Amino acid sequence: MENHHQIQQTRSRFKRVCVFCGSSPGNKPSYQLAAVQLGKELVERKIDLVYGGGSIGLMGLVSQAVYDGGRHVLGVIPRTLMPREITGETVGEVRPVSDMHQRKAEMARQADAFIALPGGYGTLEELLEVITWAQLGIHDKPVGLLNVDGFYNSLLCFIDKAVDEGFIAPSARHIIISAPTAHELMAKLEEYVPKHSGVASKLTWEMEQQLGYSTKSDIFR
Repeated sequence: MENHHQIQQTRSRFKRVCVFCGSSPGNKPSYQLAAVQLGKELVERKIDLVYGGGSIGLMGLVSQAVYDGGRHVLGVIPRTLMPREITGETVGEVRPVSDMHQRKAEMARQADAFIALPGGYGTLEELLEVITWAQLGIHDKPVGLLNVDGFYNSLLCFIDKAVDEGFIAPSARHIIISAPTAHELMAKLEEYVPKHSGVASKLTWEMEQQLGYSTKSDIFR
């Protein structure tokens, strides 16, 4: 049985996962525990990490767990946020970029899937952008919410309301995968098959211009 489990582990469809999360630890130990558990889950599945860099808050916990497990960690940080007093000591590889837009584009380009841990404005903004890109057909990489202690229930309620009111197609609702634990979320992400039809792959060229890529990048595969 152990052998079979090992074989399964090495066959993740993802080489690298992008994690969005708070630069605060949050007020409940369950948030911090979830960040560490997600890091360990990635290590077990032999998946590398790309994240927003730094060693503070949940960002620090998830990156340290992946790094300690011997996997590659890529932190993408805008140059203005690089001073140590702002982000702390980053583990693994650091990739400086010029601004927040480039940071998101680079993180998206590097990853095969996205996961949001609990976080604030920044986490939500990054999450909704990659969901929107998926809806438009710019990428078909799965997007997961680690819904620790129901943290994202109110967001999911809002999205269901937007479906009911005709602003989000029911098929596009399936872009968002959520689960309360890292183990369950990873299992769901591995099985993800897009159910929506991308409406705007013709926008790829405009998007590339906006993101500053002159050649077709991995973000659009």
